[in-house]
Amino acid sequence: MTEAIWVAIIAGVASGGLSPLIIFLIQRKDKKKDSPLSDMVRGLGHDRIVYLGTEYIKRGYITKDEYENLHDYLYLPYKELGGNGTAEKVMQSVTALPLK
Repeated sequence: MTEAIWVAIIAGVASGGLSPLIIFLIQRKDKKKDSPLSDMVRGLGHDRIVYLGTEYIKRGYITKDEYENLHDYLYLPYKELGGNGTAEKVMQSVTALPLK
């Protein structure tokens, strides 16, 4: 599969439940963590974590489903790809939010 196809697939489902599968396939095909494709996936994860996390923080609460999606399907794969920094700080603040 060409890199352009990977990019299209990732962009289309970056915030959905297929993210862990896509990351697994990328890591299997692409063992180097510093490849452009891994960098892009990590960047997409960072963007979604910061954006969604900031929205939940502004709102003042998070639902169980929202937390699970953010934590399990975005944050954990993001960390596995070597992500850290701002997204980690946002995730800490989100974790402190009350669940509704």
